[in-house]
Amino acid sequence: MFIFLLTLLLFFVFLLSFFIGKQYGYQRNHTPPSHPIIGCLVSFYQNRHRLLDWYTEHIAQSPTHTIVVHRLGARRTVVTANPRNVEYILKTNFANFPKGKPFTEILGDLLGCGIFNVDGELWQVQRKLASHEFSTRSLKDFIVKTLQEEVQHRLIPILEQASREQHVIDLQDVLRRLTFDTVCKVSLGYDPYCLDLEKPLPPLLTAFDTASEVSAARGAAPVFLLWKMKRMLNMGSEKALKEAVKLVHESVMKIIKGKKDEMTYNEKKGGTDLLARLLEAGQEETVVRDMVISMIMAGRDTTSAAMTWLFWLLSKHREEEALLVKEVYGGNKQCEGLDYECLKEMKLLKACLCESMRLYPPVAWDSKHASGADVLPDGTHVGKGERVTYFPYGMGRMESLWGKDCYEFKPERWFDEENVDNGVLKGVNPYKFPVFQAGPRVCLGREMAFIQMEYVVASILNRFVISPVSDEQPRFVPLLTAHMAGGFKVRINSRTGAGTQ
Repeated sequence: MFIFLLTLLLFFVFLLSFFIGKQYGYQRNHTPPSHPIIGCLVSFYQNRHRLLDWYTEHIAQSPTHTIVVHRLGARRTVVTANPRNVEYILKTNFANFPKGKPFTEILGDLLGCGIFNVDGELWQVQRKLASHEFSTRSLKDFIVKTLQEEVQHRLIPILEQASREQHVIDLQDVLRRLTFDTVCKVSLGYDPYCLDLEKPLPPLLTAFDTASEVSAARGAAPVFLLWKMKRMLNMGSEKALKEAVKLVHESVMKIIKGKKDEMTYNEKKGGTDLLARLLEAGQEETVVRDMVISMIMAGRDTTSAAMTWLFWLLSKHREEEALLVKEVYGGNKQCEGLDYECLKEMKLLKACLCESMRLYPPVAWDSKHASGADVLPDGTHVGKGERVTYFPYGMGRMESLWGKDCYEFKPERWFDEENVDNGVLKGVNPYKFPVFQAGPRVCLGREMAFIQMEYVVASILNRFVISPVSDEQPRFVPLLTAHMAGGFKVRINSRTGAGTQ
């Protein structure tokens, strides 16, 4: 009955706004088509399956690359692809643009008080503790202790088998399993063994998937009241979220208790993983749980998504792939294996990864909420409590930022024009390319993410040719982190003349 009455009310509001909007022609330039009362709710709903391109189209028409979105059931939202605005939000007036309660409420059930869902002192304390995981020494250890074992002993055999038997595999799924294994090892000192394709996915991994998907759907809901009512009534997707979060929390707490027992037995020496450091620092179990969940969420799907899209792009640009294989093979031969220093010299590989993330950023958009009224550098007014979203997906498609070829895959755009032949990468304004955020909240794991992606991509390209089964354009789906709809089905073939590690 409640759903029926709510639907009837929304239908009445729609009819009223339609006739009023038709009578007065209420619509702003360079913003989504809007009507009185409901704002752009109709257009938003009609484009719900292509919201990224919908926002991009309207932002591209705006002289400032900023639009203001009004819709029933949501706060007034400023969406920007203007680097000056992004710098102002993330750095210049950082204190006035925290994540804010509306954001933390959406992710609170899953992330709790973890580093990606808090502001202020609690964020600063967690960031300081986490920073130890990303030193140069830690990155070198990460390659030796984690990546080599995971890639050489698990990933490569899977790909070799697929090549021999010529069966189709979902490369996105394989990469997600790989990154879940590695991030669990680094964050928890725990190995979930996800890369065993003969076994079903661990319950922890499937629970993470469910929780991520439903939490993301909250943020994209046309009317926020709907998901809040479903949560209150414990029905539908909100019931599934509650069950998934319960499983995630219980699983992580079990690992935490096991780590504490290990540390007690070993006189407080629990290893070099993040969990051990947090426990040694005396953090409460709930804080520890929430922080490691945040780190797993950040480190798992972001890198696997970037690699998935890069392999698809390379399959459509075989000339670029050939140049990259030449660099990987040459570097691998010279270094007698892929180590930290060798990977740092693979400039084209890094350029390809950056270009892939420019077109298909793992986090398509990110939002803050103004603590007080403000004015952005382009003159856009922001009210207290209003949402401000910077938009990496749209920024990668702005001609004013990347040129008329902004929709094309061109790794060479990342090289210094005067030193292309010398392989010198140019510095790019982080507020023009904010895929790792920027300013005080810049991603701590940025270098570790690059090292992981470079090692995995180089290892695969050195041995195999990846060929998509379908020629159709894949669909980019933006959840908490983006992914390729339906997976990435490919055939694997051995690369003739490839080197080995």
